[in-house]
Amino acid sequence: MLLLLCFPALAHAQADEKKIAAVVPDIDRLFHDFGQDSHSPGLIYGIVANGRLVHVKAFGVQDLDQRRPVTPDSLFRIASMTKAFTALSILKLREDGKLSLDDLAEQHVPELRQWTYPTKDSPRIRIRDLLTHSAGFVDDNPWGDRQTPMPQEAFTRLLAQGVPFNTAPGTRYEYSNLGYALLGRVIANVSGMPYRRYVERTLLGPIGMTSSGYAVREWPQDRRALGYRWEEGRWLREPDMDDGAFGAMGGLQTSATDYARWVAFLLSAWPARDDPDQAPVSRASVRMLAQGSNFAKLAQRNGKSGPSACKQAAAYGFGMRVAQDCDLGLTLSHGGGYPGYGSHVMLMPDYGVGIFVFTNRTYNGGAGPAWDAAVALKQAGALVAREPPVTPHLADGYAAAGQIYAAGNILAARERLAMNMLMDSDADSWTRRLAALRREVGDCRTDAPISASGNLSGSFTWSCERGRVDGTLLLAPTPTAGIQELKLVARQP
Repeated sequence: MLLLLCFPALAHAQADEKKIAAVVPDIDRLFHDFGQDSHSPGLIYGIVANGRLVHVKAFGVQDLDQRRPVTPDSLFRIASMTKAFTALSILKLREDGKLSLDDLAEQHVPELRQWTYPTKDSPRIRIRDLLTHSAGFVDDNPWGDRQTPMPQEAFTRLLAQGVPFNTAPGTRYEYSNLGYALLGRVIANVSGMPYRRYVERTLLGPIGMTSSGYAVREWPQDRRALGYRWEEGRWLREPDMDDGAFGAMGGLQTSATDYARWVAFLLSAWPARDDPDQAPVSRASVRMLAQGSNFAKLAQRNGKSGPSACKQAAAYGFGMRVAQDCDLGLTLSHGGGYPGYGSHVMLMPDYGVGIFVFTNRTYNGGAGPAWDAAVALKQAGALVAREPPVTPHLADGYAAAGQIYAAGNILAARERLAMNMLMDSDADSWTRRLAALRREVGDCRTDAPISASGNLSGSFTWSCERGRVDGTLLLAPTPTAGIQELKLVARQP
């Protein structure tokens, strides 16, 4: 199913949509089987590429009594995937000069000023610590998931009494819904409006998420996917939870149609570029979601390929789990587990592609098929990496590298050399090395394109009479951007 949901700030299209379409039947089966095996009443998943929802598929029903089928407009609570909306709201307030990430949380939530910290040398909690789950609070998923409807007055009393710490702030990562509820209070106090109103006005409205919000009963029940849990071989209805003080950690309700706009908006922040920046939050602030915690660890990729794939370097950023994957590049992901609902989203900014899934069964996230779908797209050749442009500095340096090889003398491009080059290896040494290289491979075509890895670096391959030369070029951080390193290696055909 093809829906046109173009996001205006989209960077140049990259994903191969024909190859996506070719592998979609296999991906549909992944999610169908997951829904069946996990006893989910209903499920929907979507693939966002090139700024729009290129495929969406629904299975099952949004309620077990009326048996209404799930559609792209069915409303699901997305649980902790809400945290990215909270984090980006904080980053928007930072962008507007209303707060700093290194502000003490108590500067904006005065009830925290009288707290007793776990050790005498504990640092006081910063906003940054709350964003990255490193404020010292205990992991609270079982308790926190039931706190959504807590009235604001009750939350104020809880904060005024103080809470026990599990560790000293800033010493380790520990997932905290309480921490994100505190961020909701920061947003409300700094912006001067309730948390939900700030998110609706700043993010949901401008992005076009007109069917999304926190007060779930504001939408008719026939639009909503009702939540169930699977227990002792039967489905039991989970109670609806109204919006309250913990909504910032997991209370958002949305549809696949709306959420695809959010995914397209986030992906449009990559790569950094000169295009007009007209989104509700700047691209630079969106890219900050990938920053955050220093508490990195090795992690196994979700899905069937996990045990055989290389380990990820993973950490929690700002409202997103951030990992470098050896096959998929930079990934941002988050699961959602909630009474009656499960969800997962994974973004691949290097390719401009995102995959998300919603279900209406408790803690039934769908991370496995989401990541399996991403691997399937990669294996099908549907993901095409965005390459940086070749800058004038890099083009000039590359032309100089060709001159050096053709002349067999590094001094042929002396004016393009950084001051370290002839100190690291003198001209005579370069002459001998270039002569040996030419004896091995002969003359080379030095007009092949260079592949940029940045504004001042790149790699290339030259075809030669008796083989090829693989090279890398690194320019210096000076106004003339001279060559600070040139590596040339002979390869056989």
